Amino acid sequence: MIRMLDRLLLFLYTLAVGAASVIAVVITLGGFETEWLKRLVEEAAGQSRSVQGTVVAVGVVLFAVSLRLFAVSFRRSGGGGESIVQRTEHGDIRISVDTIENLALKAASRSRGVKDLRARVRASDAGLQIMIRAFVDGESAIPALSEEMQKNVSEQLEQATGIPVAEVSVFIANVTQSPTTFKSRVE
Repeated sequence: MIRMLDRLLLFLYTLAVGAASVIAVVITLGGFETEWLKRLVEEAAGQSRSVQGTVVAVGVVLFAVSLRLFAVSFRRSGGGGESIVQRTEHGDIRISVDTIENLALKAASRSRGVKDLRARVRASDAGLQIMIRAFVDGESAIPALSEEMQKNVSEQLEQATGIPVAEVSVFIANVTQSPTTFKSRVE
């Protein structure tokens, strides 16, 4: 997974290459005066120290970003996804984020009346931060149902992983409609 800095570099690099491409096309189609282009090249070649310095600085930065993105493209991912490391006296235990999400979903599904669950996990210094998104059937009180889900998820994850749970947020996305049942009348 690409880190935030690499995403920013990729965005800026893409903008620079895109701008250079547009300028190249405009130059090729005769969008700039020939004399102005000759003057720009002469200034970049050494007649104007400020233009030359700017061109060199931009070139060095773009080259450094190219090297960084090249290195990131060949970096191996650390074993198939993100994981959370639990340190014990015997060594490290790595638990994938997918595993923790599945445990959270399993615990949240124990509450009656919830459907279409989704979970997101974040690790912080205080512990796991869990976000549960659910649809409910509307039969039970939403605050009580949410509190039950929070309790179930927190207890299950702490017991199963040994990692403290800092918070469990529940987002009730909508109320599901139960299918209407029609009774047939026989006369």
